[in-house]
Amino acid sequence: MTHSNRSFFLIFSVAALFIGTACDGDYRRSAQGGFSEVLVVMDSTQWDSATAEAIRATFSQEVLTLPSPEKKYNLRFMDLRTNRDLEYAKNFKNTIFAAPIDEESNVGSFIRAVMSEDIKQRIADGRNFAFPLKDRWYRDQWTLFLSAPDHETLARRILESERSLVGYLDEVERGRWTREVYRRGEQVHLADTLLENHGFSIRVQHDYRIGVDTTGFVSMRRFLHDNDRWIWFYYIEDQDGLDDIDQDWINAKRDSLMRNYIRGTRDESYVTTEYRRPIETKDTRINGREALETRGTWQMTNDIMGGPFLHYTIYDEDQRRIYMMEFAQFAPRYRKLRFMNQFEAMAYTFETDTTLDPERIALSE
Repeated sequence: MTHSNRSFFLIFSVAALFIGTACDGDYRRSAQGGFSEVLVVMDSTQWDSATAEAIRATFSQEVLTLPSPEKKYNLRFMDLRTNRDLEYAKNFKNTIFAAPIDEESNVGSFIRAVMSEDIKQRIADGRNFAFPLKDRWYRDQWTLFLSAPDHETLARRILESERSLVGYLDEVERGRWTREVYRRGEQVHLADTLLENHGFSIRVQHDYRIGVDTTGFVSMRRFLHDNDRWIWFYYIEDQDGLDDIDQDWINAKRDSLMRNYIRGTRDESYVTTEYRRPIETKDTRINGREALETRGTWQMTNDIMGGPFLHYTIYDEDQRRIYMMEFAQFAPRYRKLRFMNQFEAMAYTFETDTTLDPERIALSE
């Protein structure tokens, strides 16, 4: 763990010293605002400051692994000029309040007002700078206070802690997308069938249908004429981990599987990786399991179709299996990032049944 990450988690642990959070049985109204929207509350004279640029670079960077780049989070800056402005900011779903601790502005005054003397001293001493809170004023709300002795220090600390700062918001947003994905229902029987026949499952959205179902490989499809989506799964038995797995191995295996199972309507047309565009792989964990996340775009051979994909290679230590799970989409009329967010939410429902005998699973197929 890097020094900046250690600082961040210490910061989070002391947040309760200066401000309260919601309790169980919260019957307050939900916060307002859309998915992937973040309100940044700063004095208007500082919207071009080092702090503002660091916030943009951290939260609003472009996602390049899509057919057309889209910003990860859409930021909107506002100042506090009236009590109505403050109430609006406190009602928003994702809000960042940012100012140096001694800044003579309404935003600086508000940050000082909600912090204890101990926390203000920690900020002045450079010990802490970021305080993420959940459900502070309304339900389903994420709030981040950012403060330091000056803008240069604050900007540097934000950039150093990018992964931690964005990761907490990502987790909150993933929970929202999970509720949205399954809002209209889910197919529990399909999840149960996957678990019984193959030893794994995900929560299946209400209108996916099983496509291929054979030894070690399963696919599902949600077909709409203007928004075609599909999921496939593959697993390998008797594995010791992901140490020998890299992006080249993942893409070669994906291409081989898709050539066999994810085919187009024309002769010799099948889905394959689009290598002329960015492909990114990073370490992650799926419900406690070691995993690699790969994002990029696909193309259809002998056709002009293409779109984004989200892939996970997961190791289940109890089953000694490597799983591959991929989500993809063809929807030329739509922006793609929100669907990738939905796919990610579905991926994080992945579970395995460690009580099943792999030999019995194989015999049942």
